[in-house]
Amino acid sequence: MITTYLKRVGAAIDTVTMLALIFLVSSAAQTDAVKFTDAASYYKEAKCVVCHGQKAEKKFNADLKDEELVEIVLKGKKPEKPPNMPAYEAKGLTVEQAKAMVDYMRSLKQ
Repeated sequence: MITTYLKRVGAAIDTVTMLALIFLVSSAAQTDAVKFTDAASYYKEAKCVVCHGQKAEKKFNADLKDEELVEIVLKGKKPEKPPNMPAYEAKGLTVEQAKAMVDYMRSLKQ
């Protein structure tokens, strides 16, 4: 009888612990998302500047067509060697926002 009671209490504690962990992980994942307000802010806040530089001088081929660059922003790209370009569509970026990012990065190069 005591063994059954202890098993039930242990199961309840395990359940509460698992629910708490799920809640904490999901809320932490939501805070990692960067909200797009404008291309300039997103460029800094989404850490694009880390790989591409202040003037988009690194790892950005402005000679590519807009459609190609938008596709890279949305779907990501695996170059011959890391770091890889992450896919920003999965992070909530729309086609219009990706186009704004491409336009902004081109303006930095001028």
